[in-house]
Amino acid sequence: MAGGPPCQGFSVNAPIRSLDDERNHLFKEFIRVVSCLKPKAILIENVPGIISMGKGTVVEQIYKELETLGYSVDHRILFAGHYGVPQMRFRTVFIGIRKVGFSIRFPQPQYDAKAVANFTGAKTLCLKVDPLFSGQLKKPTTVWDAMSDLPAITPEVVNENQKYASEPSCDYQRYLRKGSSSLKNHKCNRLAKINLERLKHIPQGGSWRDVPFELLPKGLQRARRSDHTKRYGRLSPDGLCSTVLTKCDPHWGSFFHPTQDRVISIREAARIQSFPDTYRFTGTVTQQYEQVGNAVPPLLGKAIGDEIHQMIKEVFYA
Repeated sequence: MAGGPPCQGFSVNAPIRSLDDERNHLFKEFIRVVSCLKPKAILIENVPGIISMGKGTVVEQIYKELETLGYSVDHRILFAGHYGVPQMRFRTVFIGIRKVGFSIRFPQPQYDAKAVANFTGAKTLCLKVDPLFSGQLKKPTTVWDAMSDLPAITPEVVNENQKYASEPSCDYQRYLRKGSSSLKNHKCNRLAKINLERLKHIPQGGSWRDVPFELLPKGLQRARRSDHTKRYGRLSPDGLCSTVLTKCDPHWGSFFHPTQDRVISIREAARIQSFPDTYRFTGTVTQQYEQVGNAVPPLLGKAIGDEIHQMIKEVFYA
């Protein structure tokens, strides 16, 4: 049984983080269902902020409840870039196996991707890549790997069935395009006139620091140069994307296209999340961005699922 109890209340970006937020108690409903179904294995996914919530009491409660039900439990903070996702996305993952005393395993890094983890639990819970063995890992998947074969677009023109701009140029594109003959969801939000003006000053890999002071929002005019490092960022083709959020608003991260003067499209955000092109998102543009941003990257989910599958075989079918 796998699930992600609502994470918004746990996020360090939440306006107010409080145990009084009703969403922060919905993990108890997840555990209630576990108590009824008694699955062989469970997976709970959430944001890194769950670690520090209530000074660790939420994590303690999850352990207590699941161990009472006969599960061995462990948790780690996994970095999506380690599993082929071109994104600086960290997620807390709890795994439970219905066998007391079983040693839980987590999928080991497969790609030599790097990102700064500056949140509670980073030093002890994130999986490390030993520099001596980094050469044995695959090269990280980049932003350009994710989107270089997609056609140029403008927010004013919406075409639901577009042709690819080129043949696949890497394994990641071949994987995403398997079974897909045309491109869907390749559309984006319009930018306000002031953001288009700011964008003129931002190079690839740049951010709000490259924008003239008088064009910055009032809040960023008061900010320290060391703060908000990814806001109003233009993506670097050779780097990773910011964590894809429920709306690719430049005020919250690096979401400007590397070569075009716009934000990334729904399809580009989906590719950065590792969704195959055959997966279609529906609803309004806002709803489609939300569906992409709220999701666990499929390649990260697969890596975790493969590890859980092996543990289930060892415990129940050996």
